[in-house]
Amino acid sequence: MTTTTPTLPAGAQATGKTSTAAGRVRKRLNSRTATLASIVIAVLWTIPTFGLLVSSFRPENQIKTTGWWTFFGDPQFTLENYQEVLFGRSSSSGQLASYFINSLAITIPSVLFPLAFASLAAYALAWINFRGRDWVYIAIFALQIVPLQMALVPLLRFFSTGVSLGGVTLMPAWDLVDEQKFAQVWFAHTCFALPFAVFLLHNFISQLPKDLMEAARVDGATHPKIFRTIVLPLITPAIAAFGIFQFLWVWNDLLVALIFAGGGNETAPLTVRLAEMAGSRGNEWQRLTAGAFVSIVVPLTVFLSLQRYFVRGLLAGSVKG
Repeated sequence: MTTTTPTLPAGAQATGKTSTAAGRVRKRLNSRTATLASIVIAVLWTIPTFGLLVSSFRPENQIKTTGWWTFFGDPQFTLENYQEVLFGRSSSSGQLASYFINSLAITIPSVLFPLAFASLAAYALAWINFRGRDWVYIAIFALQIVPLQMALVPLLRFFSTGVSLGGVTLMPAWDLVDEQKFAQVWFAHTCFALPFAVFLLHNFISQLPKDLMEAARVDGATHPKIFRTIVLPLITPAIAAFGIFQFLWVWNDLLVALIFAGGGNETAPLTVRLAEMAGSRGNEWQRLTAGAFVSIVVPLTVFLSLQRYFVRGLLAGSVKG
């Protein structure tokens, strides 16, 4: 009597090996050693920031003569650094309060505009059939590889001289002054953000169930109604993920704001003023540390409030089903 050993197909064997390898990797990442290493890395990464926070509350004579770790042996606490850097009247103070408002005025529209335009474009490219749709999507995707710096001069020329064709002025120069220059910064950040925003949101929207869309059309829903009542609630994670990226990018931007808004008090953001403080008054450590945390507080709040959507949005469209 002979017995035969059942054999698995090659594909099943490969799948079994892959799942086994993935299981081993997952097990290693969930081990105590990996957890301990993650904690150590997080602590080492956080210590400099914690030291900066402690220094921002120390008196000037203490911060310039001793290290921040001596605070625990001789704790001296003051809010004068923040008072001076936000509302100080001297030329050497930060006077960051007005620049803080400028950063908000630049950042919020620069996030909302690309989100609105990109979500509409992504829906159209995913669910509306029209000639050349794929080529339009490829062109938008290809724009991501264009360096931002290459577009600064043409865009600045567009604002300053307008658009002419054959001697005919198609669009006059903008000729904006003071607070009106915010519009130039909004326009620039929206243009630079749209390719990635469309790509990210398209990947998410295209994976929505086709049966859901067909059922809505059978019920008589138009594209605007489908987008407003079905698509928008389902793409919240992707919107939040891009919103975090765009907010952090615009809030920390120096180059675009400096070129299109200028360095005046009326339009310059926090980053411009912080660069001036670091460049011309680098020895005022107590003001620099306080100014750094003034600039950190808003993006940190935005990230912490939207972090539950962050990973879900990054994985949008990466897998099917």
